[in-house]
Amino acid sequence: MPNKKVALFPGSFDPFTNGHLNTVERASLLFDKVIVGIFTNTTKQPLFTAEEKKELAIKATEHLDNVEILSQSEGLTVTIAKELGANFLVRGVRNSQDYEYEKNIASMNKQMDETIDTVFLLADEKYSNISSSMIKEIAKFQGDVSPFVPDCVNEALIKKLR
Repeated sequence: MPNKKVALFPGSFDPFTNGHLNTVERASLLFDKVIVGIFTNTTKQPLFTAEEKKELAIKATEHLDNVEILSQSEGLTVTIAKELGANFLVRGVRNSQDYEYEKNIASMNKQMDETIDTVFLLADEKYSNISSSMIKEIAKFQGDVSPFVPDCVNEALIKKLR
């Protein structure tokens, strides 16, 4: 298929939330292929290993035929996107703070590689307050995070923090 639209959705996904899943589902309707890139965020202490995050994302997205999960430990997002044949980056935006942060990253990415475009998908209202950091905090204190994460992630959180 000429001019195949391939998007990379990069993130640390620690853990993968219903907000992430909603973004992937919506992106899968817009692009021929969506690659969820599980990357290391050097500013955060991860709860799950890269392999665990990959397995959880695979389970959460198994109903989507055009979604692939990739675990990548390091490298510039635009470089990895190019290597994967992705010509778009997908970013979920929950609020104005997210937008400002993501806009600056998109601008820098565009300066590094002008062939890559960033597509912002506004979070559905019911997911706009969900963050992986909050999920981990609630789960660490045995709070119920089941409304905010896919079932497989909820089970993994309970097992990990038991």
